[in-house]
Amino acid sequence: MTLAGQSWGRYPITRQKIVPLIDRQRELPAFNGWALPYGNGRSYGDSCLNPDGTLLHARGLDRYLAFDPASGLLCCEAGVTFSEILDLALAQGWFLPVTPGTRYVTVGGAIANDVHGKNHHRLGTFGHHVIRFELLRSDGSRIICVPGDANGLFEATVGGLGLTGVITWAEVQLRRVPGPWMETESIRFNALDEFFALSAESSTSHEYTVAWIDCLASGKSLGRGHFLRADHAPGEPGAKPVASSSSLRMPLTPPWSLVNRLTLRPFNWLYYHRQRVPRRRAMTHYAPYFYPLDGIGDWNRMYGPRGFLQHQCVLPPSHARDGIAALLHEIARSGMGSFLAVLKEFGDLPSRGMLSFPRPGTTLALDFPNTGPNVFALLDRLDAVVDEAGGAVYPAKDARMSGAHFRKAFPRWQEFQPHIDPRFSSGFWRRVME
Repeated sequence: MTLAGQSWGRYPITRQKIVPLIDRQRELPAFNGWALPYGNGRSYGDSCLNPDGTLLHARGLDRYLAFDPASGLLCCEAGVTFSEILDLALAQGWFLPVTPGTRYVTVGGAIANDVHGKNHHRLGTFGHHVIRFELLRSDGSRIICVPGDANGLFEATVGGLGLTGVITWAEVQLRRVPGPWMETESIRFNALDEFFALSAESSTSHEYTVAWIDCLASGKSLGRGHFLRADHAPGEPGAKPVASSSSLRMPLTPPWSLVNRLTLRPFNWLYYHRQRVPRRRAMTHYAPYFYPLDGIGDWNRMYGPRGFLQHQCVLPPSHARDGIAALLHEIARSGMGSFLAVLKEFGDLPSRGMLSFPRPGTTLALDFPNTGPNVFALLDRLDAVVDEAGGAVYPAKDARMSGAHFRKAFPRWQEFQPHIDPRFSSGFWRRVME
């Protein structure tokens, strides 16, 4: 069937044929033109879209193949979600080694985007914890990929945006945790320099670190926000069930974005001042700590029918302080801020993938309502700051960066290109290769 397809950002809207995959042992179904694997649609831009082509919907590959509760070694099909893994493993004392800000990503999607989390400075990306996986190519060949394999397909597929073939199953090493609870600390800081000081202090003392910032603040308050750091709390294994679907939902798409100039500034002011004391410690269940937005189902609808665009970049350490300040100055001056502004320091552990986004430096992620030419012009200006600093924009969150910017920020693209399955492509790849 041919459907209008959307990513989580709901931009762009494209049409493609959707073909479900339900049996990993079968060959790929026949298709015309280009094909692309598709998991649970949690990428934000067009890296998971294939305009006028075929999406091989792999969510139906959702079976567990093996789990050793003694070692934490899990083997499952690529369509299994992180939420489903937590339902299985946490009660037995195991947790995801790395997780992004939503638990509704699939294992295949996590590998294809080499996702990262709040503990990147300790454990790197998800790809560091993948032991092996099977790759099904369009010619029917099946290849078991392991790190350092001679054909290079492991390094090409990790962070490879689904372009090297269909991941049918993967083996992942989980990590031992004492239980479902987190010891958290929220520290209110008043300016950008305080963020960098807190990051340096926390990198050795806490496993998980991240900050929310008020991206509309300016002057002496530029970069103010809340620094959140946490560790797994001692306790007995065994998690209380967490609903697989949210009880709160955006019931419909409003005719215009609820995130706008009238709502952003008061929201950011109130959110910054919600914590009256400088530091607050708490014992928190893992779900609201790692996945706060999962508490509102279909939250992407709040941006209205035109959707939103996310801009996530990373700047190298030598340019991070001045570069982040320049980005925040540009955003504050535009008035087109975001209330989902996240700032974090990556660690030094090199990513395994040829096209992996995480690298040493500081990453800033923001969501912008799709207001048309003005927001696209702002994003181009932000790209120029990132480019001058020698940074990169995250392909999994992008829907409009130029090919020149991508090729400069990901210099291994030429090494990657021979590994692409000759019948696979995406809207993103065709756009940045034009």
